[in-house]
Amino acid sequence: MKTDVILLVLGMSLVTYVPRALPAFILDRLKLRAGVERFLNLIPYTAMAALIFPGVVNVDTSNPLIGILGGASALFLAWRRLPLVVCVLSAIGVDLILYLFM
Repeated sequence: MKTDVILLVLGMSLVTYVPRALPAFILDRLKLRAGVERFLNLIPYTAMAALIFPGVVNVDTSNPLIGILGGASALFLAWRRLPLVVCVLSAIGVDLILYLFM
């Protein structure tokens, strides 16, 4: 029974890892056109927008300015091409500060 569970977990991890790792290995060896490479470089910022926007709208329904300013800080930093983590942490920090003092 215990061996079956271990084999199941290993099999599921392999099935999830392979589709994620293969594109990284394949794209690393391909020479892409500048337009395609620029498009691929913008994907993290679009993912950030998809993750943050629902929070911007729903962070505090009684005071929507908190979410708007947090989203604006993330948008500004993304526009300045800062790393994704910095943009997300900035939005969280601005929201936290505004939520504590408003």
